[in-house]
Amino acid sequence: MTALRRFGLFAPIAALSLAGCGLNSVPTAEENVTAKWGQVQSEYQRRADLIPNLVATVKGYAQQERDVLTEVTNARANASRVQLNAGDLSDPAKVRAFNDAQGQLGGSLSRLLVTMEAYPDLKSNQNFLTLQSQIEGTENSILVARKDYNEAVQAYNTRIRTFPDAIGAKIFYGAKPKVPFEAASGAQNAPTVDFGNSH
Repeated sequence: MTALRRFGLFAPIAALSLAGCGLNSVPTAEENVTAKWGQVQSEYQRRADLIPNLVATVKGYAQQERDVLTEVTNARANASRVQLNAGDLSDPAKVRAFNDAQGQLGGSLSRLLVTMEAYPDLKSNQNFLTLQSQIEGTENSILVARKDYNEAVQAYNTRIRTFPDAIGAKIFYGAKPKVPFEAASGAQNAPTVDFGNSH
């Protein structure tokens, strides 16, 4: 049997074994993680875009809540500064910093919305009600997007650590585990609001 003929017999076997080593499945799983991450970013951006309108609406009714408004504005600015791209999703420190910044913004936004309950005129303002509803909807969308991202990360991390895909993941891609989102520190605590100085 000539060498060329032997190669012809072994080529399909080699192709099958390479296909079973994650050559296609690892990048596919990684692209899924990247797509899910894009959805998370999109939802966070939607929330950030809504906040200036909410703050402007509240200012007209509750000037004395300057501290709360400043906290939300500063938290939004801080969250916008902490960038996390798809290439950083394997870096636990960068993911944690992003998560903490977004958690701080979410917490200050919750405090603002709870504080606004003390202002009947504001609560009945249609613009405020619309913005509040949009923000609450966006918060729910963020939770769903983060859940979908974490599921994609789990599938990817499992794939790059299990045989036979682990071979291709390590040899061909140098794949590293992606970091899932965890609850931000203090997320279990409800915002505390003191209405004693509201009026």
